[in-house]
Amino acid sequence: MTKIKKQRSGALLVGSGIFLSRIAGLIRERIFAHFFGNSDAGDAFKAALKIPNFLQNLFGEGVLSASFIPVYAQLIASNDKNKHTEASKVASVIASILFLFTSIIVILGVWSTPFLISTIAPGFQGEKRELTIKLVQILFPGSGLLVMAAWCLGVLNSHHKFFLSYTAPVIWNLTIIATLLWFGKSHSQYNLAEITAWGLVVGSFLQFAIQLPLTLKLVKNFRPSLDTNFSHVKIIIKNFFPVVISRGVVQLSAYIDSMLASLLPTGAVSTLAYAQTIYLLPISLFGMSITASELPAMSAINGTQDEISSALRIRLNQGLKKIAFFIIPSICAFLFLGDVLVAALFQTGEFGHNDSLYVWGVLIGSTIGLLASTLGRLYSSTFYSLKDTRTPLKFAFIRVVLTTILGYLFAFTFPQILHLKASWGTAGLTASAGLAGWVEFYLLRRALNLKIGETGLQIKNQIILWGCGIFSASIGFLINRNFAFHHIIQAIIVFSFFGIFYFALTYLFHVEESRSTITKIYKKIF
Repeated sequence: MTKIKKQRSGALLVGSGIFLSRIAGLIRERIFAHFFGNSDAGDAFKAALKIPNFLQNLFGEGVLSASFIPVYAQLIASNDKNKHTEASKVASVIASILFLFTSIIVILGVWSTPFLISTIAPGFQGEKRELTIKLVQILFPGSGLLVMAAWCLGVLNSHHKFFLSYTAPVIWNLTIIATLLWFGKSHSQYNLAEITAWGLVVGSFLQFAIQLPLTLKLVKNFRPSLDTNFSHVKIIIKNFFPVVISRGVVQLSAYIDSMLASLLPTGAVSTLAYAQTIYLLPISLFGMSITASELPAMSAINGTQDEISSALRIRLNQGLKKIAFFIIPSICAFLFLGDVLVAALFQTGEFGHNDSLYVWGVLIGSTIGLLASTLGRLYSSTFYSLKDTRTPLKFAFIRVVLTTILGYLFAFTFPQILHLKASWGTAGLTASAGLAGWVEFYLLRRALNLKIGETGLQIKNQIILWGCGIFSASIGFLINRNFAFHHIIQAIIVFSFFGIFYFALTYLFHVEESRSTITKIYKKIF
């Protein structure tokens, strides 16, 4: 199998794994919405989930995205057996360090939870605050297990074993779904929130356990060790801390949003979480699948500086085109057809029509930065493949400062000026984060272009994609306004027409990604 075929296969496997995981996640969120809606218990659970997730995103993704994979992938790509031996030692040391740090932070996190709640959810009072504290203390150990699952994912990705690592979260979602269905009808919302938190911890263990056997088989001779004298371990640690800070800064932005949302009326935190579930779907399916498969490939590129720069430009531009082909129509769909999508996913039980419209409004705010956030991930990964972790860190700080300033203005000041309900400040939070995301993307692109040469999307290609996306979404909008079925059937019909028109139009305009996708589907069917 050629390198190109392997890379395409990698992106397909990542995309397939993420698709299955996200479908399970959407089912989980629909069932959660059925039992909790936009209630106090729902707010408490969503807010509580953010605090321990900080640990997973900080240490798990920090090592995975920027420091571990570039070094480990380069070692195992070598034909030198000594390098393979060192790769096993490096993986063992990094796993040991992660386990130690994670254990300490979990213990400290559980102990300091009451202080954390006061910081990130100052608007929560009484029983709502007490429930959030209990939930965080339950969830912290589960996030520690997910950090170790992220280490497994890093090893598996480096060996191009993408499918297992990205389908593993399915079992996490299924465990939570089973917990909700089993206990949902017989417990109050507050009790159910605690039980669901324990189900999440069990799911975290299963997600780690299902990846561990193959991971240990690939690492070979795994031996727990804290010996940091290896040169490659030193490189990982050196790159790790700037990324930890960078990830921490990005997570801080999310916590600021959550904190501001806690000051808004009941339902704001839950609504923000529901909208983010939908917003993250195209980022995960199309952004992460491409970025995750590209990082090991980019990291393994060898040659002179000019040869490396040229190869990176080609890979980056191809990746940007693929991402834009899927993200631009996603934005159009969210803007024109978001109410149909939200209703199909969440409108059941405690989650009514007005809740759907509320989430749609917040989702519209999210679309402002959707393209920038997705393309920015690929630019950041390109920096990581060059073992440059400091440049993305600088721009992450700028993003957080802008998010904080704009978030306050958009969430509290502008709704008052425009005489809107205070609850619509939640949409302002997502819009402010989107604007800050565009600034970060521009800075990343400019800095990388100075390093490796000119990169980016062609204007002609963008015009075609936006034109086809808007026209196709308009067709879906007209169908939605003139026909009425059950909201799930309605969504299937509307989005079927939207997808068919988008692919047909882009095919007629000779868009490469459309033609290759349709050709693959045609060959598999016929």
